[in-house]
Amino acid sequence: MNNEAQTPTESQRIVDIVIAGLAKRRRAEMRFRFYGLISIIVGLLFLVLLFSSIISQGYTAFVYTNVALDITYDAEKIDPDGSRKAEVLASGDYDSLWKASLFKLFPEVTDRQKKRTLSSFMGSSAGQRLRDRVLAKPALIGTTERIWLPVDDSIDMLAKGRLGNEDELSEKLRDSQTWLHAMQAKGLIHKALNTEFFTNGDSREPDAAGIWGAVTGSAFTLMVTMALSLPIGIAAAIYLEEFAPRNRWTDLIEVNINNLAAVPSIVFGLLGLAVFINLFGFPRSSPLVGGLVLTLMTLPVIIIAGRSALKSVPPSVREAALGVGASPVQMVFDHVLPLAMPGMLTGAIIGLARALGESAPLLMIGMVAFIVDVPTSLSSPSTVLPVQIYLWADSPERAFTERTSAAILVLLAFLIVMNGLAVYLRKHYERRW
Repeated sequence: MNNEAQTPTESQRIVDIVIAGLAKRRRAEMRFRFYGLISIIVGLLFLVLLFSSIISQGYTAFVYTNVALDITYDAEKIDPDGSRKAEVLASGDYDSLWKASLFKLFPEVTDRQKKRTLSSFMGSSAGQRLRDRVLAKPALIGTTERIWLPVDDSIDMLAKGRLGNEDELSEKLRDSQTWLHAMQAKGLIHKALNTEFFTNGDSREPDAAGIWGAVTGSAFTLMVTMALSLPIGIAAAIYLEEFAPRNRWTDLIEVNINNLAAVPSIVFGLLGLAVFINLFGFPRSSPLVGGLVLTLMTLPVIIIAGRSALKSVPPSVREAALGVGASPVQMVFDHVLPLAMPGMLTGAIIGLARALGESAPLLMIGMVAFIVDVPTSLSSPSTVLPVQIYLWADSPERAFTERTSAAILVLLAFLIVMNGLAVYLRKHYERRW
């Protein structure tokens, strides 16, 4: 009777213990969720801060300040013998044309030092633009026209409010600011799309520096990487997953592939320097060598992603294909590979996106060189967009800070597009088994 009387009490105590334990576990789970949510929010805040900083510093580089000048194409300065020959016109003194027009706007500037300061108001490419215009249309010689010409990079930064308040300006920039305000009052200052940023190669002068040379070099390098890494990586994944015998040699290969995927990228640059340049004598600082180095770096990623995609195909697909008389090769290429291809392409695109953003291995093979000309072939000296960003970030001129952030925005746009394409392919062609 005593045991029977105590049983409900003991049962209740056990229930209370269980309930208390459940409450404790629920509180622990709530804390874990709270910590996870806080981590995500902090990460997003840092991401927003990073993007805000880059965008706020770089968006102004996509526009540039121009001034309208009434240019008189004086034949004595650009075609003294009247021959209208291209070689004579190309060697004309075009800087004197815009200087004469600029001095007419401010006739009160007579001091030699002030005139020198006023001459520095215009950008280094102003004379180049006038020369190109005359070469394209020689009939302009002897006429006068109003044309928009770029100002110097320091004046452009001043017009955009990037040089601080008036108290922080030097005497030279205070004079330039006075002339800038006078031109603005006359409607001679205009901000337009900075096309030279997208069409020019690199330059020592910020107002003439552009990303087209680096973008072209990145395109050539990525073409070599894609042409080599995709077929080799996909073929290696198919062989290792579907045909290779399971023995210690294949195990050793798999271990090495997994290890290579974690090797720092600069090691591949050292390998490229030692093998492709020093041993085989390939041209230094060329997209060919850069593509070969990036191929070595992306191959492990593509192979691992390809094998994972092949593993995701259910064994029943293979068994059904073999059951109706397909050979192993037909089974793989006609049934398994089409189902695994979206996942394989996703991994390949992610690997190529990583290659597009790499700079460390390319620094080792000389793609850090100052390249003015836009590359025209796989063997031309060139640089790539990440290295161009690195070079500009190391430049002392303040205008290059703006262009560095703008180039980062362009690179991020390419990476977002490539990763977005990978997500689209995975979602659009994904099959759930």
